[in-house]
Amino acid sequence: MPEPAAPRLLMARHGLTTWAESGQHTGRTDIPLLPQGEVRATLLGRRLHAAPWNGLPGAEVRTSPLSRSVRTCELAGFGDRATTWAALAEVDYGDYEGLTTAQIQQHRPGWQLWQDGTPGGESLDAVSARADEVVAWARASTADKLVFAHGHILCAVAARWLDQEVDFAAHLRLGPASLTVLGAQHGIPALLRWNDNAHVQQDSSATADDA
Repeated sequence: MPEPAAPRLLMARHGLTTWAESGQHTGRTDIPLLPQGEVRATLLGRRLHAAPWNGLPGAEVRTSPLSRSVRTCELAGFGDRATTWAALAEVDYGDYEGLTTAQIQQHRPGWQLWQDGTPGGESLDAVSARADEVVAWARASTADKLVFAHGHILCAVAARWLDQEVDFAAHLRLGPASLTVLGAQHGIPALLRWNDNAHVQQDSSATADDA
C-alpha cells in the first residue's frame, strides 16, 4: 500500500540585504532587501508558481513580521495569502546585533551562536520553543505549508523537525532566497530539499559566494 500523505513544510529565506551580504547578525533590525535581493525573491516566486509547486494551491502561507521577509513573500507572489507570525521572526541577538562572527570572536574567542547564545538576547531554549511552535503548526494537517523567514530561525525549525536538539542548527546553513522542503521519508522526518538556489542561477549577477 502507498504511504499515507505526510505534511510538508516549504521554507523560503528572505532575499539578500546589506547585512546578509556582509555577514552581520541581523535579528530584529528591519533591514530592507537590496535590489539584487528583490530580483531573486521574484525568481523564487516564479519557481514556486511553476511545476511541481504550481503556486501551492490550498497551502497555508505565513511570514515573519520583519519587512525583509514580508517583501520577499510579496515579490514571490504570496503576499495576498500570507499571515504574519511572530514565531517566524529572526533570533534576537541582543548585544551582538549588527556584529559579524569575526568581530564577536575578537573579544570572545571561540564563540558560536548555537553553543553560547548571546548576551542580552534570546535564549536558545526560547528559540527552540518557537521552532517547536512552527513544527507543530506544520504537522497539524497534511496540507502543505509555506513560510518566509530568516536563516537562523529556519535552521532551528529544521533541527526540531528532525527531532534534534536546537543546537543541531550549527550544522545547517541557508542562503538568501533559498528554498527548503521538510517532510518525511518512510515515516521518518527528513530533509526533502535543502538550501536550493537553482532559481538564483537565472540572475546574471549571482556569484559563487552568495549563491
